[in-house]
Amino acid sequence: MNNAATPNVNALAQHEFDWIVERAAYFKVAEDAEGLAGFVLCVPSGLDYWSNNYKWFTARFNEFLYLDRVVVAARTRGKGVGTRLYDDLHATAKGQWPRVTLEVNLQPPNPGSVRFHERLGYVPVGVREYDEGRAVVQMYERQM
Repeated sequence: MNNAATPNVNALAQHEFDWIVERAAYFKVAEDAEGLAGFVLCVPSGLDYWSNNYKWFTARFNEFLYLDRVVVAARTRGKGVGTRLYDDLHATAKGQWPRVTLEVNLQPPNPGSVRFHERLGYVPVGVREYDEGRAVVQMYERQM
């Protein structure tokens, strides 16, 4: 499911996905009658994580919960699965972390994700370009 969602999330080898899951501070799965409907996977600050987006937040914030990936099955998009996953994440994070951080692709564009996250109270805190400008992400935080 993760790798099928590229480019909205980056593809991972099984050992990379396992590494993240083993260090997750928050990992929630949503299911429906057809099976896996979506998931959210977050890691805490303070890890030696290879993600350059995670490193960007580490350079700016002492403490955070990094939303590494959220994936919603195509068949369930627009049916509230993502919102319910985020509601649970925010309820769990409140009082434990000062902020939840994440990034959204601007290049390649993902305008639906930008609208979704801004509607949930995430605010832009910077932009990171890489691959000689072929990839651009908007960095977001939501203070808890």
